[in-house]
Amino acid sequence: MGNSTIASELGERPRWLLVAALLAGNVALALGPWAVRLADSGPVAAGFWRLFLALPFLALMARANGERLVGIARPTFILVLVAGAVFALDLASWHIGIEATRLGNATLFGNSGSLVLMIWGFVMWRRLPRSLEWLAIVSALTGAAILMGTSLQISGETLVGDLFCLLAGLFYAGYLLILQNARTGLGSWSLLTWSSLAGAPILLGIALLRGEPIWPSDWTPLISLFVLSQLVGQGLLVYCLKHFAPLVIGLALLTQPAVAALTGWFAFGEAIGAIDVLGMVLLGAALVLARGSKANPANLGPEE
Repeated sequence: MGNSTIASELGERPRWLLVAALLAGNVALALGPWAVRLADSGPVAAGFWRLFLALPFLALMARANGERLVGIARPTFILVLVAGAVFALDLASWHIGIEATRLGNATLFGNSGSLVLMIWGFVMWRRLPRSLEWLAIVSALTGAAILMGTSLQISGETLVGDLFCLLAGLFYAGYLLILQNARTGLGSWSLLTWSSLAGAPILLGIALLRGEPIWPSDWTPLISLFVLSQLVGQGLLVYCLKHFAPLVIGLALLTQPAVAALTGWFAFGEAIGAIDVLGMVLLGAALVLARGSKANPANLGPEE
């Protein structure tokens, strides 16, 4: 009976369809920085609208999946709100970086949380990296040095953009570590709803402090941003996380910098040379190895 049920479920969800959903989610997330660039609000304000506009849809998805939005244990609820605040800092840093550096760089550095979590795992478990983990660290440092060196050759502002995106990766790792225990007792959609609700006012406050324009004259980029990043991208990855190992999720992640780099070249004329490709390959390979490392203390949630 149990085997026939499993076979039936697998028949309803062909493997190729799951792979397509995983790739589609990564492509949707990779197009998010394009929308940030096109928005005529400020970059941090765009992050506010991304979360605020998505809230009712996230809540509906939580209810549709039978997840609790109320009656959450107080310690868990506090953790989720703190995580939402850290996620807001992640988005603020990342969106500022997107405005200042190339889209491919922004996507790679923004996803550096995989490496941070792996290194955190070494500290927590009090052990040194093993062969593939050393390879991930060396590849990451080499790839990052190449990409940042190229950015510095373009302008100092581009290098600052890389650093903001790297800072975003640190915040994202913190967000996931805070939620490590909360995620076991709270559904993914409920978690996204409350963390978005906590993060939205913080992003609005940062945007106002920076003197950014808040209300856009053209809503199209912002609607595209919240649909692609917060609903389609994160939604598909939430669905796919339970069907794939972290290493497979990491491999699929490599579509993001490729799509972002192509978008940057097509829409903004951001040239990519052979040395840039080498840097992206090295850093991307490091992210994949970090995803598959047993030192990673948590399976990463949806990317930014």
